[in-house]
Amino acid sequence: MILNHQIQKPVNPSELEPVVLIHGLFGSLSNLGMLARAFDQRAVIQLDVRNHGLSEHSEQMNYDLMAQDVLETLDHLQIQKFSLIGHSMGGKISMKVAEKAENRLVCLIVLDITPFAYQENHHEQIFKALFAVQDAAPSSRLQATEIMKEFIREDMVIQFLLKSFTQGKWRFNLNAIFAHYAEILSWQEIEPYTQPVLFLRGGLSPYIHKPEHFEAIQRQFPIAEIKEVLNAGHWLHAEKTDEVLLEIQSFLKS
Repeated sequence: MILNHQIQKPVNPSELEPVVLIHGLFGSLSNLGMLARAFDQRAVIQLDVRNHGLSEHSEQMNYDLMAQDVLETLDHLQIQKFSLIGHSMGGKISMKVAEKAENRLVCLIVLDITPFAYQENHHEQIFKALFAVQDAAPSSRLQATEIMKEFIREDMVIQFLLKSFTQGKWRFNLNAIFAHYAEILSWQEIEPYTQPVLFLRGGLSPYIHKPEHFEAIQRQFPIAEIKEVLNAGHWLHAEKTDEVLLEIQSFLKS
């Protein structure tokens, strides 16, 4: 699948490889825009993964397919070497790309996710809210907001989700995402990836928090660096953009 994409050309062109940004669950290519705007010497490619944004909808959804979509899109763009930055589900997609195309990947940066099969459902109330909006088919964002407030207390989460609400509908394929949610939580361990990797974790986030999370990273990415962004939750790149960018730029230059 060729994914919907947006290319930002460098202000000061160099020979540096392009950076590919991959968003998380319920997101779209604009979600990592605050990171994209910080690069002026590299091309930046932002992607909508399958069943999200303006990319094609499909009844099939798993990490093997989503990683293959990324590689097919980069092949279509005639990009051989690249670096990857992925958040949450996008981080898992990026790690799967590392397994499939280690010889093409220059740098890998994973934002607040572990190569691990999570058991906790962090999205139960979100799914209830999204289906309530889908069933009601409201004509305005204000109406959609009021429906979602019955299920979600965090205004930031509601505003994030509403970025994918247009003309009374969700841009993402809610039914397919719900059907494959267990696969999104899951993970099939990969052979050890022996190149440098940076994992950035939100200090207030549960996603890289438990001993088994760190053990999973160590098994599959044995020379990975894991750094904490203090006082940041799961959306650390939005909450602490400057700190996250400092770590990313430093790692890409190393």
